[in-house]
Amino acid sequence: MKKMFALAAAAVMVAGAPAFAATDAECQEMWKKADANTDGNVSGGEAIRYMSFMRVAGMTVATEGTITQTEFMNACKADAYKVKAVDAGAPLKGSNSFTEAQARDRIIAQGMDNVTGLTKDGDGIWRATAQHAGKPVQVAVDYKGNVVMANQ
Repeated sequence: MKKMFALAAAAVMVAGAPAFAATDAECQEMWKKADANTDGNVSGGEAIRYMSFMRVAGMTVATEGTITQTEFMNACKADAYKVKAVDAGAPLKGSNSFTEAQARDRIIAQGMDNVTGLTKDGDGIWRATAQHAGKPVQVAVDYKGNVVMANQ
C-alpha cells in the first residue's frame, strides 16, 4: 500500500512539473531574434506576437507594447513563447468563453497576422481569415484554445 501511495505521489509530482522548460541559451537566442533592431527592447512590430503569447499565458508587462529583456527572459523561461500542440480532432465544439481579443491573441501567437472577420459560430468556435507566411488561411480557435488553420 505504501509503495502504491509513493508511486502515485511521484506520478503527480512529475505530471505537475514543467516539461522541457527553455534553457538560458535558448532564451538568449530567441531574444536576439526578437530584438531585431538591437535597441534593448522588443517593441512595435517586433512585439506583436510576443505580447500575444504573454497575454495568452496571463502575463503583463510594465509598458504595453514594449517588452524589456528581463520581462522577455522571464516569459521565455516560463515557456510563454512555446507553441502549444493541437488536440486531435480540433477545432472542438463546445462552450467557448474566450473574448474576441483573446481568440485574436491565440491566432497571432501561432504566427499569423492580418486577422479579419473574426466571429464565433454556433458550435462555439471562433473563425477568421488570416495570413500565415504571406498566404491567406482560414483559422479556427476552439474552447480549449486550439488554433487550427487551413489554406484557402
